[in-house]
Amino acid sequence: MRIVALIVGLLCLLTCLLDAFQTIVLPRRPRGRVRVTRIFYVLTWTPWSAITRRVPSKKVRETLYSIYGPGSLLALLGVWAALLLSGFALLYYALGSPFTDALLAHGSSPLGTDFYVSGTTLFTLGLGDVLPRSMKARELIVLETGMGLGVVALVIGYLPVVYQAFARREVAIALLDARAGSPPTASELLRRHSFAATGTHKDGVAALIVLLEEWERWSADLLESHISYPLLCYYRSQHDNQSWLSALVAVLDACALLICSVQDASARQAQLTFAMARHALVDLAQVFGQAPFQPSACPDRLAGGQFDSMCTLLGHAGVKLCTDQDARERFQLMRTKYEPHACALSAYLGMPLPPFIPAEGAKDSWQTAARMPRAGEVTHSGHAHPPDAHDH
Repeated sequence: MRIVALIVGLLCLLTCLLDAFQTIVLPRRPRGRVRVTRIFYVLTWTPWSAITRRVPSKKVRETLYSIYGPGSLLALLGVWAALLLSGFALLYYALGSPFTDALLAHGSSPLGTDFYVSGTTLFTLGLGDVLPRSMKARELIVLETGMGLGVVALVIGYLPVVYQAFARREVAIALLDARAGSPPTASELLRRHSFAATGTHKDGVAALIVLLEEWERWSADLLESHISYPLLCYYRSQHDNQSWLSALVAVLDACALLICSVQDASARQAQLTFAMARHALVDLAQVFGQAPFQPSACPDRLAGGQFDSMCTLLGHAGVKLCTDQDARERFQLMRTKYEPHACALSAYLGMPLPPFIPAEGAKDSWQTAARMPRAGEVTHSGHAHPPDAHDH
């Protein structure tokens, strides 16, 4: 029995340390199917998402989804602590429970004492009510104390890195709100950068190229950070109608349109952004083991003549389009390069894909915030609020 405890204890320690190293320290995609983190997310996300999908209220549903990301991180840290605690407790038991404990004289279990010593040592309490009787037990206590401090240091350094990556991701998504709508759509992104009303179409093309350059860099940052820390994919955006997946797919949609149908100078940058964004999308789908959907299984986001409606909308905005049959076929072929992977991630994460055309009467998130005072209205500070663009 002592030998079994020794083997199981060593396995607990090695499994925990290797998994924590791959998850926190290793700056690349973790390998191996039999990993604590992978098993943990499979066992927790599957029932959580299944229950959440059945919630009828969208607001409550999104709240439950948003809880999972940070909650799973804290729970994973608890799993690692439990493995370390159990591993050392079993090692103490394998040594014959070499401790002096007053409770043992009252019928307390030696294994219970081992777990108590392991817990107080790992969390560096040092109560001193249980004393080791052998040199090996003392060495293990010192080792566990140092390991406990190391785990605390790793967690302290790990959390800021995760939340900094999350903040970088969300800044770009928030900026996209005024540029592509809420949720972001490819047609709105191109329409708002046409600048047809002011007669400065060239300026609009230049602004669009700059935006695509920024999103090429954003996609690269998403690829690097979310493959190193896949749990960030479970973190939801601030608004219910926004997500990193919908933003990424909307940019891919816009790039596909620019490459296949739009006649301006932004096609080359669209190709570069498309390649980087698709790379991020495909790799993240592989991280979660999500095979691409068959094209027939993906919902058609341009069904019922919506392609013609989108072309009409963009044409009225001054966007020059190629609407012949060859352009349509090229556009459909481009969609098959990323939509199956996007559908797989959408079904797995519960994040809806964006439409190509905004819904009738849809408003941006910044427009649905608390109403700003009109020109001449007095604010709480007693000063008149200056007029904004919407007052004219």
